[in-house]
Amino acid sequence: MSEPVDRARAALVAAPVDLLVGRVATLLEREYGSTDIELFQVDYRLAALIPLGGGEEVRAPGHPAWRCFDHQSPVYADGTGYLPVSMRGERRGVLRVARVADEGQLAGLSEIATALAHELAAVDPGTDVYRVARRSRRLTLAAEVQWELLPGRSRSRPSFSLAGQLEPAYAVRGDSFDWSDDGDRVWAATINGMGEGVTASMLTTLATCALRNARRAGISLADQAALADQAIYDLHGGEQYVATLLLELNLRSGLLTAVDAGSPRLVLLRRGEVSVQRLEEQFPLGMFEGTHYREQHIRLEPHDRLFMISDGVLEATGQNVRYGETALDRMLRRTTPMSPLDAVRSILGDLRAFVAGDLTDDAVVVCLDWFGPQADQKLRPA
Repeated sequence: MSEPVDRARAALVAAPVDLLVGRVATLLEREYGSTDIELFQVDYRLAALIPLGGGEEVRAPGHPAWRCFDHQSPVYADGTGYLPVSMRGERRGVLRVARVADEGQLAGLSEIATALAHELAAVDPGTDVYRVARRSRRLTLAAEVQWELLPGRSRSRPSFSLAGQLEPAYAVRGDSFDWSDDGDRVWAATINGMGEGVTASMLTTLATCALRNARRAGISLADQAALADQAIYDLHGGEQYVATLLLELNLRSGLLTAVDAGSPRLVLLRRGEVSVQRLEEQFPLGMFEGTHYREQHIRLEPHDRLFMISDGVLEATGQNVRYGETALDRMLRRTTPMSPLDAVRSILGDLRAFVAGDLTDDAVVVCLDWFGPQADQKLRPA
């Protein structure tokens, strides 16, 4: 690692939470002679790159900043460098650095942009500076609750890649997702609390926290569902409930365990072919007291792709026509060469185009790729 990168890391660690980009700019001007440093954060909808310092949003797909964000690689254009601000698969945005002497400087600048991404993730829970700046409009209160609850929007390591997205991004109500991994397994869930507005978001919050609490106790997927079911029933007595799809993937073997508690659709994309996985439909969480949940198992092959898709996708309506299975299957096939984040972004972008605006119902799409046992498993003890 070069000395400028080391100094940038030290400057970022020492910087006040609101001055991360300013301290990077000072160092880049001193070390590289670069000027006009700006952080463009991707907005909640994945549709705009918004400058932290204010100014015009970048929306044109062919812009160098978007090419950098989409391909996750540095772009050099007209003496300006665009560097991905990403960490562990979570794409936060793009760092623009003007007056870059040549493309040979991009490698060191990329390391600094990655260090910035790590520091942004570290300070984000304690400041509103970066959250506020990445909004192209105000979030509803229900949406604020939902976004605060998410584990992130994308995640990757050698054995898997994972991404999810909510719509309508600035007004989502009850649909959400959750995930976690420990190097041997990855868990994923889609969670849809019934109702509207804050009522739905609070129900989803209870379900998410109950599922996390059960998962962290180290119990089986079926028992996780049962404990969350009981927590919701104890509070609401069956009057409110949550449709949930729970998955647990063994990253060594590819064995997928699933519990379908009222969630509509799990789709497998294998070698370009789409197949809906028929799961046993069980009661939503909290509908009845003492529900017993059963697990199902599916054997994945390396490079399989899974989609978890809420009913708001299929039931979206434009000009009195439902989006439906045909349009969804077509879009799923088109995502084959895309990363999971680009896949969910494309599906929901197509959905917005279909309805010609914001969705009237919530929609959530989660995409999970399993690449097979990789280095991160081989280095762990059996």
